[in-house]
Amino acid sequence: MQRIRLAPDHEISRVIRGGWQMAGGHGAVDSAAAVEDMLACADAGITTFDGADIYTGVEDLLGAFRARYLELRGAAALARIKVHTKCVPDLDLLPRLTCADIARTVDRSLRRLRADCLDLVQLHWWDYDAPGWLEAVHWLDELRRAGKIRHLGGTNFDTRHMAAIVDGGVPLVSMQLQYSLLDRRPEKAMRAAAAARGVSLLCYGTVAGGFLGDRWLGRGEPEGPLENRSLVKYKLIIDDVGGWDLFQALLAALRRVADRHGSDIATVASAAVLAREGVAAVIVGARNRAHLAANLAISDLALDAADMAAIDAVLAEAKELEGDVYSLERDRHGRHGAIMKYNLNRGA
Repeated sequence: MQRIRLAPDHEISRVIRGGWQMAGGHGAVDSAAAVEDMLACADAGITTFDGADIYTGVEDLLGAFRARYLELRGAAALARIKVHTKCVPDLDLLPRLTCADIARTVDRSLRRLRADCLDLVQLHWWDYDAPGWLEAVHWLDELRRAGKIRHLGGTNFDTRHMAAIVDGGVPLVSMQLQYSLLDRRPEKAMRAAAAARGVSLLCYGTVAGGFLGDRWLGRGEPEGPLENRSLVKYKLIIDDVGGWDLFQALLAALRRVADRHGSDIATVASAAVLAREGVAAVIVGARNRAHLAANLAISDLALDAADMAAIDAVLAEAKELEGDVYSLERDRHGRHGAIMKYNLNRGA
């Protein structure tokens, strides 16, 4: 597994195990089995895990995993494990958010993760019209300087707001954002601006909720309701970049590349993003270890110039998605924003 440093004291695996699919809204979770799955990932080389305060039950699972890993592997091995979490204040709370609210969120994450200090806290802010976003970052930075947080990152900030945070003196080490062969909005401005400020990109959605996979190759466009909100979200992206025919052309190109490498479409799609400039890691969602071998293969797959040219030839026909990073999703009255859930911490 390739590894990379976001900071001198923060080395991560370039494939990160995402925790979203272990959240309570995705069906029953066997806690003991989930911990064993995370142990298998860590032993195989995926030593970085992504969670969030809004992923119901996930921080608790990660805390149980950390305790078990310490028991089985020892303190030196645990030091290689990095757990990233998020601070996502509810939309309804934003106009009256206080420093105390942020501190309570961090303290809650510390308890759930059974940690003395959080490795990386990534702030998400739903609505820039709620003016406290910069204050919230500075409050988190105060907690960093107080020793409760080692490093700060952002989640889904656009380029202008990311730059304002860093230029305002807050040392972001990373920005987590959606980036795939279908969604290349980070290439417009974020990638260069982040690189200029030493901010690494941590990318989710590299397989578009599973659409960029062999199961969809050659299939007709779905007509009925999709299985989950994630597929709805990424189908909108497919529609906007050129529709089902272009999507199938991309899958066919990815399949040809996969055949040359003895791989599969999803692995090629993630490896292609991992190879992009400025990308430190890709985040793969997993409910269990069933796809562990494929996840490990992402960082091993070396795509050559011919592979990338074949993929880019199809993408040259794609339409450019509107706006900067997450701007479509931030419009609560638009097609992309209307399917989002904005108050997931309510009552937590």
